[in-house]
Amino acid sequence: MKPIILGICSAFFFSITFILNRSMELSGGSWLWSSSLRYFFMVPFLLCIVLARKNLRPLFDMMRERWGSWILWSTVGFGLFYAPLCFAAAYAPGWLTASTWLISIISGSLLAPLFFVTAGGKTVRGKIPFRGLTFSVLILAGIVLMQIEHAGHISSIEAALGFFPVLIASFAYPLGNRKMMELCGGKLDVFQRVLGMTIASLPFWLVLSVFGVLQAGLPSAGQTFQSLLVAISSGVIATVLFFKATDLVRGNMTKLAAVEATQSMEVLFTVFGELLIVSTLFPSLLSWVGMLIIMVGMVLHSYFSQRMNRKLRVQL
Repeated sequence: MKPIILGICSAFFFSITFILNRSMELSGGSWLWSSSLRYFFMVPFLLCIVLARKNLRPLFDMMRERWGSWILWSTVGFGLFYAPLCFAAAYAPGWLTASTWLISIISGSLLAPLFFVTAGGKTVRGKIPFRGLTFSVLILAGIVLMQIEHAGHISSIEAALGFFPVLIASFAYPLGNRKMMELCGGKLDVFQRVLGMTIASLPFWLVLSVFGVLQAGLPSAGQTFQSLLVAISSGVIATVLFFKATDLVRGNMTKLAAVEATQSMEVLFTVFGELLIVSTLFPSLLSWVGMLIIMVGMVLHSYFSQRMNRKLRVQL
């Protein structure tokens, strides 16, 4: 139950990303700065945390051994995750981006065959949890209901530019996260791993910031401040909570999928947040029905995962 609670808390702080990214876009801020500034701001916060815990040297020692893998999977897990989300914010409201992001529930499950798990003393290739995906589809069905009334107000080009970048991000985030868990092998804590991935992804963000200067000039004070808020709430707090939750179920693809399913709560948090901050129209009855279906789907997904995990322990 603890991993699920941590996952829901991380969803709350992650939702701030969708709200503020949309707010920055509506204020004329460039997505190039919205994405890169977050990770620039994350470094000093995480560095202070790791230094206070006296865990910096072990992190650098491990990064030095496999620096190529660190840069590759950190760029995938952070770069190809967040840059596309910020890009999508330019073509879709926050609630739509958050809703589309829920494809990561299925994306994460589909990645299972790329990894190996240990069961009964044997190391075997992971399998796609098809029964668990049944409840994931239920969650996505709720999302479809939420988007029906808005579909007529979005052009096909805007829909494509708001959808496909998020689709890329939905695969990149769990892939990078799991590859880094595999690379670290439990030798680093959550703070070390997030700091290491942030540092290793900096070359990507530096390149993006150069394009930001060339295309939009320097960021405004408002965009800089909002990016700082995103860095603290989503980049540090939410990421650490989510990585902690996934660490608790590392090696169990069924429970890992359940933790990732908690991110469906981002939709609810984003809707309420946009109502307060961005002045979004109040959701219709159809949208509220969709939210209810999402919550039911998440509960069923979590219940099924825990039940399967108990059966697995009995068999072993």
